[in-house]
Amino acid sequence: MPAREMISVRSLVKRYGDVVAVRGIDLSVRQGEILGFLGPNGAGKSTTIKIITSFVRGDAGEVKVAGMDVKTHSLEVRRKIGYLPETCPLYHEMRVIDFLKYIAEMRAIPSAGRKKQISRVVDICGLGEVLMKGISELSKGYRQRTGLAQAMIHEPDILLLDEPTSGLDPNQIVEIRKLIKEIGREKTVILSTHILPEVAATCGRVVIIHQGEIVADGTVEDLQKQAKEGLLLSVRLKGRLEGIEKRLSEIPSVEAVKQISLLDGQEGQFEIRPKKGADLAEEIFHFAVREKLVLKEMHPRGASLEDVFHQLTR
Repeated sequence: MPAREMISVRSLVKRYGDVVAVRGIDLSVRQGEILGFLGPNGAGKSTTIKIITSFVRGDAGEVKVAGMDVKTHSLEVRRKIGYLPETCPLYHEMRVIDFLKYIAEMRAIPSAGRKKQISRVVDICGLGEVLMKGISELSKGYRQRTGLAQAMIHEPDILLLDEPTSGLDPNQIVEIRKLIKEIGREKTVILSTHILPEVAATCGRVVIIHQGEIVADGTVEDLQKQAKEGLLLSVRLKGRLEGIEKRLSEIPSVEAVKQISLLDGQEGQFEIRPKKGADLAEEIFHFAVREKLVLKEMHPRGASLEDVFHQLTR
């Protein structure tokens, strides 16, 4: 039996004056999915999220959350959603426990069940050690955890997380990723972020929006396979490397060159993107011979999610 559709967006259009922010997009997200929602600034990502959460109304099309139209059932829709913005509006003068009690009351959780709900999110988000601390005393990681706890306290079916690991140290990032994966086993999670490795490590599916339109939808592996451009070529050269990027870029079949490393100006690693349909290996070999360089290494590399993102949104 297929998982229940939790978010349904059909032919959504949103205009701001003469600017069309969202151009007839279609999107479906099911229960138990962790969806990475990506797009450059101004792509329509935030507008789409605001419409899904019923904070902004679309001009055309239909959006349903758990089967409810966001226009006619906005309050019910908000009860189904937990939202963690990039900068969570925490009350820094409050202690963590008092903040969570306040949010539980705001979410109209019955008083008899508030203690249980608070204990649940404290356990899930690992806040036990800081409950009695003031929010102003917390590290960035614990503030993010507190923000996540407020988003989850009413047991929403859907979580919208905007840059949840922004500003965290590597250990905290690993912990939050693990937490998101655990939540995603039962909930529907939409993760909006500019950190592409975050998506590759956390999300089962990726949607990329550009200029108000969805330009890609699939798993990370699917998107890499569907990349329009060919494989990148990883090349290591040794010798006279002054101005080497410019000289490499002048090879007829080269689309772009990126320097990865350069050791003492004598040995360098480069990623070279061929023009569509070009077989670049032989040309690189002849280039090295002409330039009297030692070709120490050359092998193809598949497109990364970052490559696909740049390709689809530039």
